[in-house]
Amino acid sequence: MPELPEVETTRRGIEPHLLGRVARGLIVREARLRWPIGAEVAAGLTGLPIKAVRRRAKYLLLDNDRGAAILHLGMSGSLRVLDQQVLLRKHDHYDLLLDDDRLLRFNDPRRFGSLLWQAAGDVHPLLAELGPEPFDPGFDGAYLHARAHARSAPVKHFLMDQHIVVGVGNIYAAEALFRAGIDPRRAAGRVSRARYQRLADAVRMILGHSIARGGTTLRDFLRPDGEPGYFEQELLVYGRAGQPCRVCATPVQSVRLGQRASFYCPRCQH
Repeated sequence: MPELPEVETTRRGIEPHLLGRVARGLIVREARLRWPIGAEVAAGLTGLPIKAVRRRAKYLLLDNDRGAAILHLGMSGSLRVLDQQVLLRKHDHYDLLLDDDRLLRFNDPRRFGSLLWQAAGDVHPLLAELGPEPFDPGFDGAYLHARAHARSAPVKHFLMDQHIVVGVGNIYAAEALFRAGIDPRRAAGRVSRARYQRLADAVRMILGHSIARGGTTLRDFLRPDGEPGYFEQELLVYGRAGQPCRVCATPVQSVRLGQRASFYCPRCQH
Protein backbone atom coordinates (compact mmCIF):
# COMPACT_ATOMS: atom_id res chain seq x y z
CA MET A 1 0.00 0.00 0.00
CA PRO A 2 1.16 3.60 -0.41
CA GLU A 3 3.50 4.56 2.42
CA LEU A 4 4.45 7.94 3.87
CA PRO A 5 6.67 8.99 0.92
CA GLU A 6 3.97 8.14 -1.61
CA VAL A 7 1.37 10.06 0.41
CA GLU A 8 3.71 13.04 0.79
CA THR A 9 4.41 12.90 -2.95
CA THR A 10 0.65 13.04 -3.55
CA ARG A 11 0.25 15.93 -1.11
CA ARG A 12 2.93 17.95 -2.88
CA GLY A 13 1.39 17.10 -6.24
CA ILE A 14 -2.12 18.30 -5.42
CA GLU A 15 -1.38 21.18 -3.03
CA PRO A 16 -0.63 23.88 -5.64
CA HIS A 17 -3.94 23.13 -7.38
CA LEU A 18 -6.12 23.07 -4.23
CA LEU A 19 -4.70 25.76 -1.97
CA GLY A 20 -7.06 28.74 -1.85
CA ARG A 21 -9.61 27.13 -4.15
CA VAL A 22 -13.25 27.09 -3.03
CA ALA A 23 -14.91 23.67 -2.95
CA ARG A 24 -18.14 23.93 -4.96
CA GLY A 25 -19.48 20.47 -4.33
CA LEU A 26 -18.76 16.79 -3.81
CA ILE A 27 -19.96 14.14 -6.26
CA VAL A 28 -19.95 10.68 -4.69
CA ARG A 29 -20.45 7.77 -7.07
CA GLU A 30 -19.48 5.03 -4.64
CA ALA A 31 -19.88 5.84 -0.96
CA ARG A 32 -18.99 2.33 0.20
CA LEU A 33 -15.28 2.71 0.70
CA ARG A 34 -13.53 1.47 3.83
CA TRP A 35 -16.10 3.52 5.73
CA PRO A 36 -19.20 5.08 4.15
CA ILE A 37 -18.78 8.68 3.01
CA GLY A 38 -21.17 10.65 5.21
CA ALA A 39 -23.17 13.75 4.27
CA GLU A 40 -21.09 15.76 6.75
CA VAL A 41 -18.12 15.67 4.36
CA ALA A 42 -19.88 17.60 1.59
CA ALA A 43 -21.51 19.93 4.13
CA GLY A 44 -18.18 20.68 5.71
CA LEU A 45 -16.21 21.19 2.50
CA THR A 46 -18.63 23.04 0.27
CA GLY A 47 -18.56 26.82 -0.06
CA LEU A 48 -15.27 27.56 1.70
CA PRO A 49 -11.70 27.94 0.45
CA ILE A 50 -9.16 25.23 1.21
CA LYS A 51 -6.67 26.85 3.59
CA ALA A 52 -4.12 24.04 3.86
CA VAL A 53 -3.28 20.64 2.36
CA ARG A 54 -1.58 18.67 5.12
CA ARG A 55 -0.33 15.17 5.78
CA ARG A 56 -0.57 13.34 9.11
CA ALA A 57 0.97 9.89 8.93
CA LYS A 58 -0.59 8.35 5.81
CA TYR A 59 -3.66 10.62 5.90
CA LEU A 60 -4.16 13.77 3.81
CA LEU A 61 -6.13 16.64 5.34
CA LEU A 62 -7.86 19.42 3.43
CA ASP A 63 -8.44 22.24 5.93
CA ASN A 64 -11.02 25.00 5.91
CA ASP A 65 -12.63 27.13 8.63
CA ARG A 66 -15.18 24.40 9.46
CA GLY A 67 -12.65 21.60 9.93
CA ALA A 68 -10.84 19.15 7.67
CA ALA A 69 -11.61 16.42 5.20
CA ILE A 70 -9.47 13.36 5.98
CA LEU A 71 -8.45 11.37 2.91
CA HIS A 72 -6.74 7.99 2.91
CA LEU A 73 -5.51 6.26 -0.23
CA GLY A 74 -6.04 2.74 1.12
CA MET A 75 -4.15 0.02 -0.76
CA SER A 76 -4.71 1.16 -4.32
CA GLY A 77 -6.09 4.69 -4.26
CA SER A 78 -4.85 7.67 -6.24
CA LEU A 79 -5.80 11.34 -6.55
CA ARG A 80 -5.67 13.47 -9.70
CA VAL A 81 -6.52 17.11 -10.38
CA LEU A 82 -8.43 17.23 -13.67
CA ASP A 83 -10.61 19.44 -15.82
CA GLN A 84 -14.25 18.75 -15.03
CA GLN A 85 -14.97 17.47 -18.54
CA VAL A 86 -12.42 14.64 -18.31
CA LEU A 87 -14.20 11.33 -18.86
CA LEU A 88 -14.63 8.94 -15.99
CA ARG A 89 -12.56 5.82 -15.60
CA LYS A 90 -13.61 2.65 -13.86
CA HIS A 91 -13.25 2.96 -10.06
CA ASP A 92 -13.50 6.79 -10.03
CA HIS A 93 -15.46 7.00 -6.77
CA TYR A 94 -15.72 10.70 -5.93
CA ASP A 95 -14.95 14.17 -7.29
CA LEU A 96 -14.37 17.31 -5.26
CA LEU A 97 -15.46 20.16 -7.53
CA LEU A 98 -13.36 23.32 -7.43
CA ASP A 99 -14.14 26.92 -8.38
CA ASP A 100 -11.73 26.96 -11.34
CA ASP A 101 -13.67 24.34 -13.36
CA ARG A 102 -11.36 21.57 -12.20
CA LEU A 103 -11.83 18.77 -9.72
CA LEU A 104 -9.97 16.43 -7.40
CA ARG A 105 -10.82 12.86 -8.45
CA PHE A 106 -10.28 9.74 -6.34
CA ASN A 107 -9.79 6.36 -8.01
CA ASP A 108 -9.55 3.17 -5.96
CA PRO A 109 -10.01 -0.30 -7.47
CA ARG A 110 -9.97 -2.06 -4.09
CA ARG A 111 -12.12 0.49 -2.23
CA PHE A 112 -10.00 0.48 0.94
CA GLY A 113 -9.57 4.24 0.77
CA SER A 114 -11.66 6.63 2.85
CA LEU A 115 -13.05 10.16 3.02
CA LEU A 116 -14.03 11.37 6.49
CA TRP A 117 -14.68 14.67 8.26
CA GLN A 118 -13.06 16.24 11.33
CA ALA A 119 -14.82 19.28 12.76
CA ALA A 120 -12.77 22.32 13.76
CA GLY A 121 -11.36 21.88 17.27
CA ASP A 122 -11.81 18.09 17.22
CA VAL A 123 -9.29 15.33 16.63
CA HIS A 124 -10.64 12.34 14.74
CA PRO A 125 -10.19 9.00 16.57
CA LEU A 126 -8.05 7.74 13.67
CA LEU A 127 -5.53 10.52 14.37
CA ALA A 128 -5.78 10.80 18.14
CA GLU A 129 -3.37 8.01 19.12
CA LEU A 130 -0.75 8.40 16.41
CA GLY A 131 2.92 8.70 17.33
CA PRO A 132 5.26 11.47 16.20
CA GLU A 133 6.22 12.11 12.61
CA PRO A 134 9.68 10.76 11.72
CA PHE A 135 10.82 14.29 10.85
CA ASP A 136 9.73 15.75 14.21
CA PRO A 137 12.66 17.02 16.32
CA GLY A 138 11.63 14.72 19.20
CA PHE A 139 12.00 11.57 17.11
CA ASP A 140 15.52 10.44 17.99
CA GLY A 141 17.47 7.64 19.60
CA ALA A 142 16.59 8.70 23.14
CA TYR A 143 12.87 8.64 22.34
CA LEU A 144 13.02 5.20 20.69
CA HIS A 145 15.17 3.76 23.47
CA ALA A 146 12.77 4.97 26.14
CA ARG A 147 9.70 3.63 24.33
CA ALA A 148 11.38 0.28 23.69
CA HIS A 149 12.21 -0.38 27.35
CA ALA A 150 11.57 -4.03 28.29
CA ARG A 151 9.81 -4.79 25.01
CA SER A 152 10.40 -8.33 23.74
CA ALA A 153 8.72 -7.88 20.35
CA PRO A 154 11.02 -7.75 17.30
CA VAL A 155 12.48 -4.31 16.70
CA LYS A 156 10.96 -4.29 13.22
CA HIS A 157 7.45 -4.62 14.68
CA PHE A 158 8.30 -1.86 17.16
CA LEU A 159 9.44 0.45 14.37
CA MET A 160 6.28 -0.18 12.35
CA ASP A 161 3.96 0.52 15.30
CA GLN A 162 2.08 3.72 14.38
CA HIS A 163 1.79 4.57 18.09
CA ILE A 164 5.61 4.74 18.24
CA VAL A 165 6.28 6.61 14.98
CA VAL A 166 4.04 7.09 11.97
CA GLY A 167 4.67 6.22 8.37
CA VAL A 168 7.39 3.57 8.59
CA GLY A 169 5.98 0.69 6.55
CA ASN A 170 7.45 -2.68 5.71
CA ILE A 171 9.77 -1.54 2.93
CA TYR A 172 11.18 1.43 4.79
CA ALA A 173 11.56 -0.47 8.07
CA ALA A 174 13.64 -3.14 6.31
CA GLU A 175 15.85 -0.56 4.63
CA ALA A 176 16.33 1.53 7.79
CA LEU A 177 17.24 -1.48 9.91
CA PHE A 178 19.80 -2.53 7.31
CA ARG A 179 21.42 0.89 7.24
CA ALA A 180 21.48 0.94 11.05
CA GLY A 181 23.00 -2.57 11.15
CA ILE A 182 20.19 -3.99 13.32
CA ASP A 183 18.74 -7.48 12.83
CA PRO A 184 14.96 -7.09 12.42
CA ARG A 185 14.40 -10.10 14.70
CA ARG A 186 16.24 -8.56 17.68
CA ALA A 187 14.02 -7.73 20.67
CA ALA A 188 13.23 -4.02 20.73
CA GLY A 189 14.27 -3.80 24.36
CA ARG A 190 17.73 -5.18 23.56
CA VAL A 191 18.83 -2.36 21.24
CA SER A 192 21.11 0.29 22.71
CA ARG A 193 20.37 4.01 22.70
CA ALA A 194 23.31 4.62 20.34
CA ARG A 195 21.99 2.07 17.86
CA TYR A 196 18.52 3.57 18.11
CA GLN A 197 20.03 6.92 17.20
CA ARG A 198 21.49 5.34 14.07
CA LEU A 199 18.07 3.86 13.34
CA ALA A 200 16.28 7.19 13.76
CA ASP A 201 18.82 8.84 11.47
CA ALA A 202 18.38 6.04 8.92
CA VAL A 203 14.58 6.37 8.97
CA ARG A 204 14.76 10.10 8.30
CA MET A 205 17.41 9.70 5.60
CA ILE A 206 15.55 6.95 3.73
CA LEU A 207 12.13 8.59 3.93
CA GLY A 208 13.56 11.96 2.92
CA HIS A 209 15.42 10.47 -0.02
CA SER A 210 12.36 8.50 -1.12
CA ILE A 211 10.17 11.60 -0.98
CA ALA A 212 12.73 13.46 -3.09
CA ARG A 213 12.68 10.63 -5.64
CA GLY A 214 8.87 10.41 -5.79
CA GLY A 215 8.20 7.46 -3.51
CA THR A 216 8.58 3.74 -3.96
CA THR A 217 6.84 2.18 -6.95
CA LEU A 218 4.18 -0.23 -5.73
CA ARG A 219 1.97 -2.35 -7.88
CA ASP A 220 -1.12 -0.14 -7.60
CA PHE A 221 0.36 3.30 -7.00
CA LEU A 222 1.14 6.08 -9.46
CA ARG A 223 2.09 9.62 -8.66
CA PRO A 224 -0.45 12.35 -9.57
CA ASP A 225 1.50 13.11 -12.77
CA GLY A 226 1.15 9.48 -13.82
CA GLU A 227 4.82 8.55 -13.45
CA PRO A 228 6.00 5.89 -10.98
CA GLY A 229 8.46 6.61 -8.20
CA TYR A 230 12.08 5.54 -8.44
CA PHE A 231 13.17 4.57 -4.93
CA GLU A 232 12.51 0.89 -5.63
CA GLN A 233 15.53 0.81 -7.94
CA GLU A 234 17.76 1.61 -4.96
CA LEU A 235 16.50 -0.90 -2.37
CA LEU A 236 19.36 -2.61 -0.54
CA VAL A 237 17.60 -5.60 1.06
CA TYR A 238 13.82 -5.47 0.60
CA GLY A 239 12.70 -8.05 -1.96
CA ARG A 240 16.28 -9.23 -2.60
CA ALA A 241 16.26 -12.64 -0.84
CA GLY A 242 19.07 -14.84 -2.17
CA GLN A 243 20.81 -11.97 -3.92
CA PRO A 244 24.20 -10.72 -2.71
CA CYS A 245 24.22 -7.94 -0.15
CA ARG A 246 25.25 -4.72 -1.85
CA VAL A 247 27.74 -4.08 0.96
CA CYS A 248 29.35 -7.44 1.80
CA ALA A 249 28.05 -9.85 -0.92
CA THR A 250 26.52 -12.24 1.66
CA PRO A 251 23.17 -13.58 0.36
CA VAL A 252 20.24 -11.57 1.68
CA GLN A 253 17.95 -13.64 3.89
CA SER A 254 14.17 -13.59 4.23
CA VAL A 255 12.16 -14.47 7.32
CA ARG A 256 8.51 -14.01 8.20
CA LEU A 257 7.84 -11.81 11.21
CA GLY A 258 4.16 -11.96 11.94
CA GLN A 259 2.45 -11.95 8.55
CA ARG A 260 5.14 -9.98 6.71
CA ALA A 261 8.31 -10.98 4.92
CA SER A 262 11.42 -9.38 6.40
CA PHE A 263 14.70 -9.08 4.55
CA TYR A 264 18.12 -8.66 6.13
CA CYS A 265 21.82 -9.37 5.70
CA PRO A 266 23.03 -11.88 8.31
CA ARG A 267 26.51 -10.39 8.22
CA CYS A 268 25.77 -6.65 8.25
CA GLN A 269 22.90 -6.80 10.72
CA HIS A 270 23.08 -8.15 14.24
